[in-house]
Amino acid sequence: MRTLRVHRLGRVEYPDGVSLMRLAAERVRAAEPPATDWLFLVEHPPVLTLGRGADGSHIVAPRAWLEGRGFEVHETDRGGDVTYHGPGQIVAYPVLDLSARPDVRRYVADLEEAMIRTCDDFGVEAGRHPEHRGAWVGARKIGAVGVHLSRWISTHGIAFNLDPDLAHFGAIVPCGIADPGLGVTSLAAELRRAGRTAPPAPEVESRLADHLAERLGRRPEDRPVDLHTVSVTALGDDGRVLLLRRGPERGGFWQQVTGRLEPGESPAEAARRELREETGLDLPVEPLGYSHAFAIDPAVLGRASGELHTAAETAFAARVPPGASPRLSGEHVALEWVTASEAEGRLRFAGLRRAVRLATTRAPASAAGAGAR
Repeated sequence: MRTLRVHRLGRVEYPDGVSLMRLAAERVRAAEPPATDWLFLVEHPPVLTLGRGADGSHIVAPRAWLEGRGFEVHETDRGGDVTYHGPGQIVAYPVLDLSARPDVRRYVADLEEAMIRTCDDFGVEAGRHPEHRGAWVGARKIGAVGVHLSRWISTHGIAFNLDPDLAHFGAIVPCGIADPGLGVTSLAAELRRAGRTAPPAPEVESRLADHLAERLGRRPEDRPVDLHTVSVTALGDDGRVLLLRRGPERGGFWQQVTGRLEPGESPAEAARRELREETGLDLPVEPLGYSHAFAIDPAVLGRASGELHTAAETAFAARVPPGASPRLSGEHVALEWVTASEAEGRLRFAGLRRAVRLATTRAPASAAGAGAR
């Protein structure tokens, strides 16, 4: 029986989710480790994804409405039409070698069955629709399926509605289904109809992962996050962002201050230490209320291949007072103050780009008068 490494990662930016699947598919294809597949359980910020051949007119909300609510739009290589992902939804990405059982219909049915059984675990009767894929509670869709197969390696998967904002589905024609007699629902909405409250997300994730492993014939193995890291967006008094460029042996890309937690450190302690070590600035840091997870690409570290490692990062900001001059550490070869839009254009990682947006729209005022020591 193949092992299914289960990663419960929480908030993941959509492009980082795509990278997770790509890196895992490379490991499955190379059989490193042998007989091992992956399952990523994540939650995306508001995003609309368009499958192969999707009808763009099925995004019905005006662009201004989407931008005002922080929606992103991404094209993807999965099947299906337009799909919404957002907070309160459990997105499951099984990355599997299906060559021993090359049956697409059976695979899709197994994904649907896992969602149906998860509903049943919490007292909600779900099933299939005679014309449309997914998991349904009567005429209301509670879970969507969209997969991609390349040489029988699967990516993408399912989106199960635990307790998302159902009004957000009004931005699209969900999965291209325009029938006014059909709708969208969630586990929480169905339980509220029965006077009950929704279970916590970790409990639902556990049930869903167990059902997926059973239906797919895999032995589940929970995997913790490998690294806990921080980012610090340093802002000048003019609102510009400090970027640092890593040396060629470290990837050669631009970034904010970043680093990993040392044993016994809190994220805030690590953020202040990393800021001091990488720039010479000893300043208060303020949390941005944003944490996310991602995979560490071996190519970023200058390696051709390697084990798939995950990191969970917490974002902070710091205000650099007038007259304070950052200096380079041995980790970087250049530094530059740039506008927020320039910073987003240079940063290759989605989480760092979001940290810039958050820092520049709600920068910490408490640090404005702090001096560097």
